[in-house]
Amino acid sequence: MKKEKKAIVVGAGLVGTLWAILLAKRGYAVEVYERRGDIRRADIVGGRSINLAMSTRGWRALEKAGIKDKIRKVAIPMHGRKMHEVSGDLAFQPYSSDGQSIYSVSRAGLNLELMNIADQYDNVQFFFEHKCLDLDTRQFHLTFEDKRSGEVKEVTAPLIFGTDGAYSAIRYSLQKTPRFNFQQQFLDYGYKELSIPPTPSGDFAMDPNALHIWPRGRFMLIGLPNQDRSFTGTLFLSYEGAVAFENLKTDEQIMAFFEEYFPDAIPLMPNLLEDFHQNPTASLVTIRCAPWQYRQRVLLMGDASHAIVPFYGQGMNSGFEDCSLLDDLCDLYKEDWDQILPAFSKKRVPDANAIADLALRNFIEMRDLVSDPPFLLRKKIEKHLERKFPEQFLSVYSMVTFSNKPYSEALKETSVQDALFQRILAMDEIESRWNSEEVEQVFLNWIEEQNLVAAG
Repeated sequence: MKKEKKAIVVGAGLVGTLWAILLAKRGYAVEVYERRGDIRRADIVGGRSINLAMSTRGWRALEKAGIKDKIRKVAIPMHGRKMHEVSGDLAFQPYSSDGQSIYSVSRAGLNLELMNIADQYDNVQFFFEHKCLDLDTRQFHLTFEDKRSGEVKEVTAPLIFGTDGAYSAIRYSLQKTPRFNFQQQFLDYGYKELSIPPTPSGDFAMDPNALHIWPRGRFMLIGLPNQDRSFTGTLFLSYEGAVAFENLKTDEQIMAFFEEYFPDAIPLMPNLLEDFHQNPTASLVTIRCAPWQYRQRVLLMGDASHAIVPFYGQGMNSGFEDCSLLDDLCDLYKEDWDQILPAFSKKRVPDANAIADLALRNFIEMRDLVSDPPFLLRKKIEKHLERKFPEQFLSVYSMVTFSNKPYSEALKETSVQDALFQRILAMDEIESRWNSEEVEQVFLNWIEEQNLVAAG
């Protein structure tokens, strides 16, 4: 049944603010509660977040909010990966066979823009520095502490959306309800942000239209461009071990590490030691839970329900896709939330689990394989097949990044495509025949086999 057109959104990050906008466009009175202060009125603390790569799913959600074109103007297209070898040699791997790109966007800048858009609606109200203490799952009362005054207050609404991140207070309350499943998994790796400023002449220090990767087997450094012509570098490294954060304490240890593994990055980072000491080493967590909804009144979205590691660039995109798919269901079920919330939770949980698995797999790809010759050859053949047979072949990467196909379909396709390329790469002299008619015939035979399997 339809409920009173009032909603509470807990968390004013990217997903929460975008969802508040979409609700406001439908005429809902929306109260947004946020533990932090208003980032529009405070200094933004660096070193705590990874740059964001916008792709197809994210753009669709921003288009629904009416700000796609505005964000596109300040986003920086990245056409592929540029790999940096220890020797200083560079290799470029395009993301798409037809020139599609992912886009580097500022997390803070995007959040600011979404907040400003939300403020244009009279039916959206923000409450900053309000810490969520509890959700009463019987009466649906939310308890908040105003961190400025110390006042504790209760509020309620017919609809409550938990978009308060990987350590969600709303999810913690739902974990106490019957039959709620929850799993939290940390990688043994952490990450640390390092800055690459513009050159003295004010130019980008590297090609701005690429995602830069320094793959080193068990660890890596990446760099994404920013609008101010700087890059944000992020080092992913084990916490413990012979080559690990635990052994990078002194200036001498840090410099020796970079001189051995990232010598070409040192001249690009004049503040390397300062950044390394000052910026925190942050953790990488995967969150899985189900169901996401409770009694047709509470729903978890974004990282609160499915935090993932950042190695497919889909954390923000999957959270934004939550918003666009939920908005689609509002149309399908004519805002009957008793149908919308269970349908959304049932449909979305398998896809969220799938992108979590894909992101973990892609960590190995970025860290270990992007400079591996057989891997690079496979990517080249993938692009060839996408160009030659656009109706019959789409790589798993393109499914995830440049389509709106369900993540669960992309995950299923992974093992199928692995079998295809195992067959192709085993061909004699494949290095010189990678785009030959023989390779295409192997592919067409494979397609025929898949069709027979599908036909039963």
